[in-house]
Amino acid sequence: MKKPLITALAAAAAAAFLFSSADFGALPDMTDRRHYKKRCPHHHNGRRFIYPEKWADKGLPEDVRISEKGTSPKESLPVYTPDFSPCGGDEVRVTWFGHSTVLIQMHGMNILSDPMFSERSSPSQLIGPGRFTQPSAGIEDLPHIDIVLLSHDHYDHLDRRTVQQLAGKTDRFIVSLGVEKHLARWKIPAEKITPLAWWESISVDGLEICCTPSRHFSGRGLVGQNQTQWCSWVLRDKSCSIFNSCDGSLGDHFRAIHRRFGDFDLAIMECGQYNRNWHYSHLYPEESVMAAEIIGAGKVMPVHWGAFVLSNHGWDDCPERFVREAEKRGMCVVTPHICETFSLENAPVDDCWWRGYQ
Repeated sequence: MKKPLITALAAAAAAAFLFSSADFGALPDMTDRRHYKKRCPHHHNGRRFIYPEKWADKGLPEDVRISEKGTSPKESLPVYTPDFSPCGGDEVRVTWFGHSTVLIQMHGMNILSDPMFSERSSPSQLIGPGRFTQPSAGIEDLPHIDIVLLSHDHYDHLDRRTVQQLAGKTDRFIVSLGVEKHLARWKIPAEKITPLAWWESISVDGLEICCTPSRHFSGRGLVGQNQTQWCSWVLRDKSCSIFNSCDGSLGDHFRAIHRRFGDFDLAIMECGQYNRNWHYSHLYPEESVMAAEIIGAGKVMPVHWGAFVLSNHGWDDCPERFVREAEKRGMCVVTPHICETFSLENAPVDDCWWRGYQ
């Protein structure tokens, strides 16, 4: 057997070992795509999802980085112990686990958004971006979860191991359209899954959850890009409204969301893992603040940082730029430590704790 062939076979065997096919999930079939087209004007040519507005970079802030620190901290960052006790009355509590994983306790429910508790953001736990902070609570420590929200299928937001471990303690998975195919591949019961297209909503015991637009993309492999939808989320009841931007860059959807829902008590905003080459799909921190201002956020909280190295900026560049821009605009910034549980009424405001770490 010739050496190149041996090498190719060895590489194929290594790939098969490292990447379980289950991790890639499943793609929509022709029947699914016909169904999506009926629900989604932005499902293009019956094949893929698109953002309807043409991307234009003109006039947007430049990618000017201010941090001189490395892409990951040189020392361990402080990690708090969360408080999962039930909320009373109209109290709203939030716990950030790093990156985009957030537990929202409101309306008497536990709502977990884009849970990712694995060591690596990758289809393999042997290679790929690894954590530089570990949450102090694992899946086994979480309270019963009423709702898991899944915004899109990138590995840092949709993790097979996490989803499967949550299945036994979660009542309902509300997902962006197409993501249900991955969950079905991972043996999540169909009766637990609710897929939503943009602007579709569901009421769960008086809590309204709406799937709202975002400018991003999707895909878990070299093929099948943009065959599943991506989204942001609106949660609201009679006493509180929360917006979660999830991943995505600037577009007219922020104004459309504000026109439909009015101001928000809290906006959870993506502000990290940006790159000039990815500007069409991720917000720079200054833009994240601008978007929060557009939707009328009373308080704003920067996420999508503090766990993984997915770009080449300083690990603290994200919150630092975010806070500086928010101060210019007179906005109230909530900056919890990792795994710190806070009440929305008494949120940790303008605590730039990352400045004490290298």
